[in-house]
Amino acid sequence: MIQNKYKILLVEDEDNIRNLVATMLDTAGYQTILADSCTAAKTLYVSYLPDLIILDLGLPDLDGLHLLDFVRKDSLTPIIVLSARADEADKVGALDRGANDYITKPFGSGELLARVRAVLRNNRFSAQEGRLPGGRFLLKDLEIDYDGRRVLLKNQEIKLTQTEYNIMALLSENCGKMMTYAAIIKAIWGGSAQEGSIKKLQVNMANIRKKLGDKPGEINYIVNELGVGYRLNG
Repeated sequence: MIQNKYKILLVEDEDNIRNLVATMLDTAGYQTILADSCTAAKTLYVSYLPDLIILDLGLPDLDGLHLLDFVRKDSLTPIIVLSARADEADKVGALDRGANDYITKPFGSGELLARVRAVLRNNRFSAQEGRLPGGRFLLKDLEIDYDGRRVLLKNQEIKLTQTEYNIMALLSENCGKMMTYAAIIKAIWGGSAQEGSIKKLQVNMANIRKKLGDKPGEINYIVNELGVGYRLNG
C-alpha cells in the first residue's frame, strides 16, 4: 500500500480503543502517533506537528478540550473529537471551540476512516482557499461564483435569495466542517442562537436543500445533524 504520509495524533486513554483505532489507521496507511493523556499529547503535538488529531475528551489528567484550546491558539490543525459524550451540548461546545468534526462512541470503522479522509481532504482544500482563479468554488456538480454571487448546479443557475446565497458561501468556505447553528447565525445575522433565529436558519436551509435537490436518505451536498448544525459535504 502506498503510504499517505499523513501524521495523525491519536489521543485516547483506553488501551483497547487506542489499539483498535491505531490498527485501523496504520492499515489505511497513515502514520499514527499515540498519546494517553492531555499532557503527553501537547508534547507530541509540538514535536510532530501532525496533520490531524483524533481526540478523546475523557482523559485522565485534563479534559480533552484543553488540548483543543491549546492547538487552536495558533493552529488550524484539523481535530476530530471521538468521545462517549453524546449530548448535543457537548457536541456543540466542542465544535464551537474549533473541532472540525465530532464522532460519538461506539463508532464504525468505516465511518471513522471516511471522516478522517474527508477532514484531511477538506483541510487541503481550505489550504488552497477552496477556490479556482476568478473566485469560484467547485464541488462535484456544484459551482459557486463568488464575484457574481451565483450558485450553479450542473451548469444551471439556482435562484437563491440574498440570505440563502450568504449561507451557501459560508458553508463552502468551511467545506467539510460541521458548522453549529450559533456559528452560522452569528456570521449571517450577527445575533445569537435563540429559538426564533434557529427557526429562521432552518427555514432558509430547507429552501436551499430543496433547490439543490437534496433528498432524505441519500448522500446530499448538505448534512444536517439535528440540534447541532450543518456541513457542506466535501
